[in-house]
Amino acid sequence: MIEKTKLALFGYGKTTKAIAELFGNGCIFFDDNRDELELDELGNKIYPSTAFDADNFNIEVATPSITPNNPLIKKAKNLFSEYDLFLADSSPIKIDKKPLNIWISGTNGKTTTTQMLTHILNDKGAVSGGNIGTPLAKLDKNAPIWVLETSSFTLHHTKQASPNIYLLLPITPDHLDWHGGSDGYTQDKLKPLTTMQEGELALVPKGLSLPKSDAWIVEYESAEDIEKIFDIDASKIKFKGAFLLDAILAMAIEKVLFDEVNYDKINSFVLDAHRQEELKDSKGRVWVNDSKATNVDAALQAIKLYSQKPIHLILGGDDKGVDLNDFFKEIKDLNITIYAIGSNTDKLLNLADKYNIKANRAKFLNVALDLINSVHTKDSIALLAPAAASLDQFPSYAKRGDDFKDFVKSIKN
Repeated sequence: MIEKTKLALFGYGKTTKAIAELFGNGCIFFDDNRDELELDELGNKIYPSTAFDADNFNIEVATPSITPNNPLIKKAKNLFSEYDLFLADSSPIKIDKKPLNIWISGTNGKTTTTQMLTHILNDKGAVSGGNIGTPLAKLDKNAPIWVLETSSFTLHHTKQASPNIYLLLPITPDHLDWHGGSDGYTQDKLKPLTTMQEGELALVPKGLSLPKSDAWIVEYESAEDIEKIFDIDASKIKFKGAFLLDAILAMAIEKVLFDEVNYDKINSFVLDAHRQEELKDSKGRVWVNDSKATNVDAALQAIKLYSQKPIHLILGGDDKGVDLNDFFKEIKDLNITIYAIGSNTDKLLNLADKYNIKANRAKFLNVALDLINSVHTKDSIALLAPAAASLDQFPSYAKRGDDFKDFVKSIKN
């Protein structure tokens, strides 16, 4: 293992703190939020970013979210990502037997698919980590399978590590400022293909311009494609909509690795809260909490699921400047009434007017819920799918969803 004093950790975040904990006291951080040297409770030194000198270190490891144009990244001479540190052949950390590593990425659904696959393979010793919440430094090094939810940030910084299996869910433009545009975002999502070897599997959406790869690449357009290729019967799976695709992709990996398809196991999986949660109020009306639908693609998936019914759609929040014209084009022919909330209320109302969609200025969630409650019927759907982050009005998307659910529970006959 390399000397602690020769390792520089960029950013004082969950990933780098876990690495420091693994190495023990005496690690050195460089952080943009520090103006002078500090010591943390473990004795690690945290310097201002301006104090970094690449000549003093053999290796640098960055918190994934640090942007490519950050001065620390530009000054680094031997930058490793978290994945490189634990999975690259050249890594200074030696694991006796590297686990089979499965990377799962995409714009939406990667958390659910990672959870589903780990659930399916838990009796095979699989553990999950990465963007899902557990840094690689805290994963069981003796586990035979690592299932890693993998962000586009991590993929950008990773130069040497490579997956044995790469599962890419559908992608739509996201984090464009960070990646320098949609092309950079897509290139980072496809980057693992360039290092994969013959006999390794990649599942990727159709329609992308794929780089040269030695991997076995299976392109798919829908859940039906995966169903046919891997002989999976979707009628035996309880999930629907986007979650059906997540489940079938996870089951395809199980089929490839162990030639098994366990319908009972996948059907015993329980979705996280705030993902298309259906609730019925005391009057028998359906309300759907999809507060985790924080971008356009996730919101569209929920809308499509209920597109045959009138929808009262709560939309809005911090959309981070995303162009929503295509979103409105997608929904303009559906029976939808929008209840605009959050910091982009005016933007939503202007677009609704442009595309001739009924819309109400609610501004706040409680106002939207009151408006919907006065017109909602057993034949319609009340849907919270904001297509925006929550932090303009809420501490988290979970609090936004909880407020939605509390309102539904409070409705009296």
